[in-house]
Amino acid sequence: MSILLQITTAATDSLAAVAPATEESLSLFDLALKGGPIMVPIALCSVIAVYIIFERYFSIRKSAKDDPNFMNNIRDFISNGNIDAARSLCRNTDSPIARMIEKGISRIGKPLSDIEKAIENIGNIEVVKMEKGLSLLATVAGAAPMLGFLGTVTGMIKAFYNMSKAGKTIDISLLSGGMYEAMVTTVAGLIVGIFALVAYNLLTAMVEKVVFKMETSSIEFMDLLQEPAK
Repeated sequence: MSILLQITTAATDSLAAVAPATEESLSLFDLALKGGPIMVPIALCSVIAVYIIFERYFSIRKSAKDDPNFMNNIRDFISNGNIDAARSLCRNTDSPIARMIEKGISRIGKPLSDIEKAIENIGNIEVVKMEKGLSLLATVAGAAPMLGFLGTVTGMIKAFYNMSKAGKTIDISLLSGGMYEAMVTTVAGLIVGIFALVAYNLLTAMVEKVVFKMETSSIEFMDLLQEPAK
């Protein structure tokens, strides 16, 4: 009985000694701090990516909204010779398509090649506006993982340096700092890079849909101008 009591007491003492260690956990902020100075540019990349993603998403989404009856109304106005009403409709419609068609209406009476060129120029300007910031987002998608790998290298250098300074008495705590920096920066860089890359592709797809609508509308407008007068 006394032996069983001794074993139970020893097990209880061991659990009590282990319990504080198992209850300890790192917060996300503490874990980020262990990533070292490389975490600063990675964090900056994440802030830039989040800002561009939300700003571009709402801007492109606004450009993608269009009135399904817009081109039908333009067709009716122009067919009836009511050019001023068609131009007024374009000015009151806030969309890339409306701005393209307005430019085309303002060139009515000139050669069709000139009208087509004017519409194309406005279309290119609108596309550049929609793609604003996407090149920077693509840069972040490529740079963030590279910064993470850079942190991996610097962390391993730090770990081996501490190991060389310790001589024959190597303690695991000497290596933990460098290993933390290596792993944390790698994970953080990959997370930011993957997030930015996926968002870039989604935003690019949104822009392409708007461009397709713009091209369709411009072709419809040019066909309208070439229809025989009633």
